Amino acid sequence: MKKLFITIVVALVSLAAMAQDATAPKYGYKETKFFSTPKVGAYIIGAYKYSDLNPEKPGGFSCRLIRAYVDGSIYNDFKYRVQFQANGEKPHVKDFYIEWAKYDFFSVKMGQFKRAFTFENPMNPWDVGAGDFSFLVQKMAGMGDRLGEANMGGRDQGIQIQGDFLPIGKDRHNLFHYQLGLYNGQGINVADADKKKDIIGTFQVQPIKGLKFGVFGWKGNWINADGVDLNRERISAGVSFDRNNWTFRSEYAATANEEIDQSGGADALYVTLGVPVADWFKVYLKWDEFRAAATAATSHDMYSCIANFRLHKNLNFQLEYRYHNDMNLAKHNYNEIWFETYIRW
Repeated sequence: MKKLFITIVVALVSLAAMAQDATAPKYGYKETKFFSTPKVGAYIIGAYKYSDLNPEKPGGFSCRLIRAYVDGSIYNDFKYRVQFQANGEKPHVKDFYIEWAKYDFFSVKMGQFKRAFTFENPMNPWDVGAGDFSFLVQKMAGMGDRLGEANMGGRDQGIQIQGDFLPIGKDRHNLFHYQLGLYNGQGINVADADKKKDIIGTFQVQPIKGLKFGVFGWKGNWINADGVDLNRERISAGVSFDRNNWTFRSEYAATANEEIDQSGGADALYVTLGVPVADWFKVYLKWDEFRAAATAATSHDMYSCIANFRLHKNLNFQLEYRYHNDMNLAKHNYNEIWFETYIRW
């Protein structure tokens, strides 16, 4: 009886091992399993914009964004994404990357993706809450850079490591987050122009779930169309809170050392508050400032009130009023009204 029992146990263990071997990944070019079905999606943001800055051109209808994407995973450890933008004069690839993400505390991403600078830059346009990204992101993170780089969508080509670690609290949220990237410095869909590379990184602390404090740094350069080598050295710090549909976000960024010596200092600051009135209705208030020479005489301030009518996860209507005080223009004060429609699938 004892021998029979041992024989049965051995047989069961062998069967379990065989079953485990049958479901375990076997790396090789013939392997066809462990591949997720690619997710295909798209979104469209349409707009009507009115401004009294130029009475001869008060505004009109436009398409802000048409984007389509494909993403998925292989072996659950490797993730990939490709995103295209179809509108504009030159439809183009926005993102393409592969990421080894086996561990939460350490992953590696390579390709073309958002720069790890500021809280707002990596955000999806749906989640910003306003009709556009802040001046800080537009001028200091690569969406129409202050040094003249065209709108690269805050993206570049490179390699980045990142991770979250030290879970705390009853909800076991991670206390720390980090990202460190090495980039070409020239933006999207173009080759590197020199042997130098940009280094961009962030370190963030999340003491309670949804509340994050972060510091960001950027040291690099950009070669313009005339072949001039321009230094980019910037720092930023901010706070972000997003929980139960309440939103608060504020960031400050400034040029540092080499960039100040080269073209004078500049800085930017914004404060955003999002208040949920109902499940389908959320109001944002925002103050946005960019100072081209870090002085009051070169400041552009914008005060906004934005109503978001989020009728569905994939359907949003946005009405925004903007009041500008731009000291760089002959007409300092002017008004704008934006209405945008968001749909995705």
